[in-house]
Parts: sequence; structure tokens; C-alpha cells
Amino acid sequence: MIVTFPHAGSGWVPLKSLFDKHGIQCIVPPKSSKQTLSLGVKHSPEWVCLPYKILLGNMLEGLELGADTVLNIGGPGLCRLGYYAKLHEQALRDMGYDFQMVIFNWQEGGIVGLAKFIRTVLGTDKSWPQILGDVKFGLQQLLLMDSLERHVHHLRPREKTKGSVSKVWRDCGDRVCAAHSPQALKKVREELFGELDAIPLKPNANPLQVGFLGEFFMALDSFCNMDLEEELGYRGVEIHRSAYLTDWCKVWLFFEAIGLSHSKKVKKAASPYLSRDVSGDAMSSLGETVLHKAEGFDGIVHVMPFTCMPEIIAQNIFPRVVKDHDMPVLTLILDEQMGKAGMVTRLEAFVDLMSRRKMVQKRAARGAGVGVGSRP
Repeated sequence: MIVTFPHAGSGWVPLKSLFDKHGIQCIVPPKSSKQTLSLGVKHSPEWVCLPYKILLGNMLEGLELGADTVLNIGGPGLCRLGYYAKLHEQALRDMGYDFQMVIFNWQEGGIVGLAKFIRTVLGTDKSWPQILGDVKFGLQQLLLMDSLERHVHHLRPREKTKGSVSKVWRDCGDRVCAAHSPQALKKVREELFGELDAIPLKPNANPLQVGFLGEFFMALDSFCNMDLEEELGYRGVEIHRSAYLTDWCKVWLFFEAIGLSHSKKVKKAASPYLSRDVSGDAMSSLGETVLHKAEGFDGIVHVMPFTCMPEIIAQNIFPRVVKDHDMPVLTLILDEQMGKAGMVTRLEAFVDLMSRRKMVQKRAARGAGVGVGSRP
């Protein structure tokens, strides 16, 4: 068995580490690129969203490199993504590929369902304590990757030399993946945070604080969103992303089952604008915008793939939210036709708008003799 799977943020890190540890050959597709997108577009319906095309391109590259087993995610839900696994499988078989697809139903069984899925791939000869230990360690690796990424978002707009933080971040995945024990993982954590904290920073940096919201996969995948996080960081913006894989794991594998999750707070904030949960992403986009305004953020960048029904709903409600809460929102609708130069132009104009607003607010506060509260 030679396993492959599509990219989804840092999700490849614990998966490859797991298979390496158990001696199962694993092919991680090349980092998503124009070639990946070209393959996906060639074999996809024109109207289907960008995540479908990228995921299909990842699988094609993995199969071409020799994989015979594809891992994918599916299940019921309000987004078409839940049905993509079956469509991907049919499309690949129509192209003549001979393979096995193993699908993880993300809404069925929580942490137990995940353990069963892992055991299906690794083999039923593995004991349940061993499987649960592997799941726990994989989540720890994922948690470390997300913690590092949050720290990267904090440091990037403050770095003295452009690109210093990104250079360290590019190696994080491979180094965390190579740590196969708690002791090794602890050592890697100390090394990586040490390297990031050693980067010289601007002494008086005061970055804009921006919420980075939208469709889950588009927010996670740097190729799909055209490196928006990096582009914003280089322009003096600290982003606060609402979508991380570990947050998703906490919600669907643990807290949602017992009614304890941040999503309840988000839904409450969004309820004046969206009474029915048309999807977690759309509810999150609206609710997080309201919450970010209360926390003193300077603006929102909202990303979505073309034809995404839930985010189109959120986009059409945003004008009311902007009016009620005086929060600037930039929505970027992305597909294979979008050019980076045009996106960067819009981004620069939005950053300039937020900077001017911040300056005016400070002047108004000084004129009124009121201190300006600290940013998050």
C-alpha cells in the first residue's frame, strides 16, 4: 500500500509522520502550485469551486507519483465539500486510475470515528490503545503547527528584515513531521520557537489588527488565497485567522458533542443577521466580524471561492454588518482566473484605508481627551 492525500493546511504533517512511524509508504503531493491547479481545472466542471479543483489536482499528482490508496474527507453537511470525495473518486476512475479511496466521515463518531478511520488504514492488527496514542500524538503535532503559525502571524508585521519569519516557517512542517516521539516533539518545539523569537523586530511597530475569515479551505491553503497572510504581514498587518485545523478538531471531535464550543458564541453574535445556520463558515464569517469589532480590530479580510453558496450568503449580509458596526470588510472572491497583481492592488488600497481610519480615530480621541485603548 502506498498512501497519498490532498493538502489541507498543515494536515499533511501528522499524517505523513504517522505512516512513516508505522513503515507505510506515503507520498505527500507537491505543494499546491499552478501545475496542481491546471490539472484540477482540466478534469473538473467549470462551475465547481476552487477547493474541489485543487484537491483533485493534489490527488492526481499523488497517483502519478505511484500512490495506490487515496485518503479523503466527506460526509453530510450544508457545503458541497461533503460530497466531493465521491465525485473525486468517480472522476479519477473515469480517467483510468486504479486505486482504493478511504473516506473519513468528519461528522460521524467524533474522536472514536477518527480512531476507526486510522485503524482502517494502518491495519486491524494494531491495538486500540496504540491507535488512540497515535491519534493523540498526531493532534499534538497539529497543535504545535497551529501554535507556530499563530506566532508567525504575530511576528511577520514586526520583523526588521522582510522574509525572515517566513524562512523559518517554511521548514516547520518537515521538522515537526520528523519528530516521532513526545521528547522529540518537545525538542523541536523549543528549537522552532527559539529561532522565531531570535528574529530581530522593529522596536516601535504597531501593526493593524485584521480578522482573516471566510471559507475554511480557502483560509487554510496559502496557494488558494495567493499568500494573503504573507502579503498582509509584509504590509504591517497582524492577521487573526478564524480557521485552524486544531480548532476544527476541537469543535467536531470533542466539544460540539457535549455542547461546549466557541461556535455557540459566534452563532449568538451572528443571530441578528442570520437566524438559520446555512453553514458553519457563513455563520463564522458574520459572527466573528461582530466579535472582532468588539475586540478593537481594524478590519476584516473575507475570502471565498467563486460559486460558494454559504459565503455568497455571508457576502450579501456583510453590508448590514458593516453599517451597524462600522467595520471595513474586504471580500475577495477567488478562482483560477484571479490574478495576484489585481488582488495585491485591492489589498494595498484596503490597508491604506484602515491606516487612515486608525489615524483619524487617534486624532479624534486626542481631541476629546480620551485615551485610545490597546489593540488585541
